[in-house]
Amino acid sequence: MAKKKKLNKIKESIGLDIGTHSIKLVHLKHVHDGFKLVNFAIRSTIPEGLEHNQSDLMNDRYAPVLTGMLRSLKINPKKVKHLVTSVGGDNTSIKQIKTIFLPDDELESALFFEAKKHLPISGSEMVLDYQVLNVEEKTNNMNILLASTTRALLKEHTQILGSGGLQPNVVDLEPLAVANSFALTTLDEDGLYVLLNVGAYKTNMVVYSNKSKFFTRDISWGGYHYSKDLAKIHKCSFEEAEKMKLELGLAAQKTNASKESLLALDITEKTAIEQIALEVKRSLRFYVKEAGDSDFRKILLVGGTAKLKGLPEYFSEQLNIPTEIFNPMTEIDGADRFSDALDPQLALALGLAMRPE
Repeated sequence: MAKKKKLNKIKESIGLDIGTHSIKLVHLKHVHDGFKLVNFAIRSTIPEGLEHNQSDLMNDRYAPVLTGMLRSLKINPKKVKHLVTSVGGDNTSIKQIKTIFLPDDELESALFFEAKKHLPISGSEMVLDYQVLNVEEKTNNMNILLASTTRALLKEHTQILGSGGLQPNVVDLEPLAVANSFALTTLDEDGLYVLLNVGAYKTNMVVYSNKSKFFTRDISWGGYHYSKDLAKIHKCSFEEAEKMKLELGLAAQKTNASKESLLALDITEKTAIEQIALEVKRSLRFYVKEAGDSDFRKILLVGGTAKLKGLPEYFSEQLNIPTEIFNPMTEIDGADRFSDALDPQLALALGLAMRPE
C-alpha cells in the first residue's frame, strides 16, 4: 500500500499590517479548535508629534522599524514559513459581481475584462484573483468576489518586506482581511455589519453579511486630518493638536474655543470626522439601492483612530446605527495574557494571520 501523504498543515502564521503611520504584527499558533496568540507588536513609523505629509513619507522608513520589531519579538525572518500581508488604496479594487455561468477556462478572461472597468490599467500590469461565492439555483448565475491590484504595487510591497528580510506567502487586500477578522471571530449572525477601519490618512469601509452583497470603499479622511482641523481651530502646532486629540477626543474641537476660533474652519468646511460620517451615510444609501438590503445591525470601529474618545457615540447619533469599538482579540486564546492586546489597531493584522490557506 502506498503511504498517505501528510497534509502540509500550517502550525503558525504571522499577519503583518504595514500602514502609512504604523506597522502591526500578530503571531498566531494554529491549535485544533482555533488560534492561540503567541505575540504581537505595534510600532509607529513616524516620530511622535511630527507633522507628516503623506506625499513626503518615504518607504525606506519601514526597514529599521520592521527589523527592530522582528528582533524584539525574537522572530527570525528566514524561519517565517507562513507570512500573510496586505495592500490597499487607490490601486486595488474589490467588487462582488454577478455573471452568467461560465466554465473555468472562459471565466478568468471574462473577469479580467470586468476588473479593468474598476481598475483601468493595461492588461500586463494587472494582477487578478477571484472567488466564486455561490451559483444561484434558479438562474444559474454566479456570484463572484473579484479582487485586483497592480504589479507595481505588489513589487513595492515586496521590496518593503524584503528590507526586513521577509518574503510574503500570501498577499491579501486590506478590506478582505478586516472582514476576515470579523467573520472568523463572530458567531454567524444575520443582518449587515459595517466595519470602519479608521486609520491615519484614510478610512476603509466594509459592509459585511453572510447572506448579502459584499461592499467596500475608501474614504479620504482619517486621524491625521482631524489633528490638522484641531490645529486650525485652536491656532496651535500640530504636536499640540495631536496631544489634544489623544486626551480629549471629539470634545477637543469645542474645548477652550471662542466663537471666533470655531469659525476658523470655514462654514462650508466640515471636520474630518464629520466628513467620514457624511461619506458613510452616502455609501449606506448607495448600498441599500444596489443590494436591496437595509438591515444594518451594528457599526464596528477598528484602526488607530477608532480609539478617539466620543467617536462611537458620534457615529451612533449621526448614522442611527449602534456603534462600538471592535476587539476581535477577545475571542483569541491567550490574548488575556497581554495587558494591551485588546487594541482595535490589531484587527487587520489578526485577520491576515487567521487567513485560511
